[in-house]
Amino acid sequence: MLAITADAEGRAVRDRRPVPVGLVAALLALLALFGARLAHAEDGYELWLRYHALPAAQAATYRDHASQLLAGDATPTQQAIRQELLRGLGGLLGKAPPLEDTVTRDGAIVVGTPASSPLVARLKLDTAGLGHDGYLIRSVVIDGHPGTVIAGQDDVGVLYGVFHFLRLLQTEQPIAQLDLRQSTRMKLRLLDHWDNLDGHVERGYAGASIWDWQKLPDWLDPRYTDYARTNASIGINGTVLNNVNAQPAILTPLYLDKVKALAGVFRPYGIRVYLSVRFSAPIEVGGLKTADPLDPQVRRWWRDKADEIYRLIPDFGGFLVKANSEGQPGPQDYGRSHADGANMLADALAPHGGIVMWRAFVYSQTNVDDRAKQAYAEFKPLDGAFRDNVLLQVKNGPIDFQPREPFNPLFGAMPRTPLMMEFQVTKEYLGFATHLVYLGPLFEETLAADTMARGKGSTVAKVVDGELDGHALTGMAGVANIGADRDWCGSDFDQANWYAYGRLAWDPTLSSRAIAEEWTRMTFGNDEAFVKPVVDMMMLSREAVVDYMTPLGLHHLMGHGHHYGPEPWDASGPRADWTPVYYHRADKQGIGFDRSSTGSNAVAQYAPPVAAQFDDVRRVPDAYLLWFHHLPWTYRMRSGHTLWDELVTHYTRGVDDVKKMRETWGRLDGHIDAERYRKAAVFLAIQQKEAQWWRDASIAYFQSLNGLPLPAGYPAPEHPLAYYQALRFPYVPGHGP
Repeated sequence: MLAITADAEGRAVRDRRPVPVGLVAALLALLALFGARLAHAEDGYELWLRYHALPAAQAATYRDHASQLLAGDATPTQQAIRQELLRGLGGLLGKAPPLEDTVTRDGAIVVGTPASSPLVARLKLDTAGLGHDGYLIRSVVIDGHPGTVIAGQDDVGVLYGVFHFLRLLQTEQPIAQLDLRQSTRMKLRLLDHWDNLDGHVERGYAGASIWDWQKLPDWLDPRYTDYARTNASIGINGTVLNNVNAQPAILTPLYLDKVKALAGVFRPYGIRVYLSVRFSAPIEVGGLKTADPLDPQVRRWWRDKADEIYRLIPDFGGFLVKANSEGQPGPQDYGRSHADGANMLADALAPHGGIVMWRAFVYSQTNVDDRAKQAYAEFKPLDGAFRDNVLLQVKNGPIDFQPREPFNPLFGAMPRTPLMMEFQVTKEYLGFATHLVYLGPLFEETLAADTMARGKGSTVAKVVDGELDGHALTGMAGVANIGADRDWCGSDFDQANWYAYGRLAWDPTLSSRAIAEEWTRMTFGNDEAFVKPVVDMMMLSREAVVDYMTPLGLHHLMGHGHHYGPEPWDASGPRADWTPVYYHRADKQGIGFDRSSTGSNAVAQYAPPVAAQFDDVRRVPDAYLLWFHHLPWTYRMRSGHTLWDELVTHYTRGVDDVKKMRETWGRLDGHIDAERYRKAAVFLAIQQKEAQWWRDASIAYFQSLNGLPLPAGYPAPEHPLAYYQALRFPYVPGHGP
């Protein structure tokens, strides 16, 4: 063996002295160990599309059902289908099946539509009722050979079916006798990116924006394709590229060329692009003196702008608008209604098939009434006043993405207007990226809530999927938690919230526990000793965060502006409804916001049976008690405890549940790769520390008001109240300047 040394002048020379055999062996062993570590190191980039080799026996069984692949490549979507199958089957089974044109052996996989595949056409499958996005996966016999067909009416449906088939393999499900048929009532399944043109992501906790506007349209980062693949795998079919607090420059030719480039990457995966637009753009980039929606010049400007966009992007989706909310301009600046503003934009988009998503998140500091009532008060009178291509985008609750809220009373209250659900996937109010909070139960809880608007069973899900009132235009939006971090979301467990959102947007009746198990198996593997405790931990996590942050219906108790950590004492905001004291209304006598019929009467915005339940302190669920009622600290709860003791119990239980989650994770070392394991372990330690902070700061503040002792056996806060009040966090991520 030769070694390399250096001569007196620093030149490399060959050293022909023999290297000891023992040293060679040690070096080889070290290299092998290092190589093995590299081979197994994971950074979360693959998300749930982690096509790692299955156990040998399982892979062998699946290979019997994947002996050859018949998949066309005549269109970009068909090429994407073929590439995904080759990637997935090759990774999971160790070797991809050969591509062929005819079925020659048992176990063929045939994919396509009746129009694209003669074989699929011969099978005379019922694809007509599947719609654009639907698919079927069926075990069939072709020319005497048993095989599997993945078919749809359109290529995009076939793509979704392929991802479903690969999901079956990833989770080690039987595939010998398949007869699956899937379609969705949710026409639009969108991610809303709160990304700014300077790369900052508002309320983003996974680094900078993944859209590199400076390098677009010329450089198309391969990550854009992986983003499209990932979204298509869970049925997401649209993306709003920019922040709802929109910058008008997005509508200039410079940026529209960049949007066109992204649209070209996403198109094969069935994903349309949408833009958030600033209502005053005709003034700021159009040179007009007004943005009045009834002004003919303004209307013409928007029509011309829509024509310009569709010349560049024929399948452009439409506009998302935040207007007359939190200082954003809107039609009310000109004495016009939300319907006037939305309809003007709808008329500009209608000739091209575009839609307007008009956000119902509105509130005004000049309105002295309960903020929770304002959206209903502004939009309920406009029911039926919107164009057919307008969706009213409504947040899941009446305040703002809190750890728990009752469902928004607009759901079920506007039968003549299609309402689009808006969830927040990013954890603005739930501990950012370091707290493990699986949001599947939050999404499921909201969708399953019964509005009683047309009688029992009038669930929120039936409102947003159009079933309740017969709407064809339906949709769901999720505020994205995606950034430039290698793991996309800031933590591996935050990926589960992206996944759960997409799966529930496709089918709002799915179980959040089943989704959690599916995600865990796809993301980490099928080790039963790992899967069950992790799923249990995930299902515990949302209730834990409600307990240590906002128990019993409390809400909006976080730090001002940055929304990091507890500040229930804060009364310093520029407007009352940005301060925690506005919401908890605690004093020496009691706590809670009285929204009953003797208070703000927000209960009246719900259907009578729901209103009656929320109005009655004896019938309202404990989870919403202080949302709807102001009660004395000594109020006797159903548990037999006083309200004060019950609050302390919940705060403490939240911390204890995080400890349990951390202990569970501590027992799982060695079941997955060391890198992802360690990261989650460190984050759980952060969460436990911050849960304790939430508990102690909140108890210290409320105890300073009521002067009551803690229940027996419950420890006092670690520090005096002044310590918590002195904490400052000027550079919290996701907040902006």
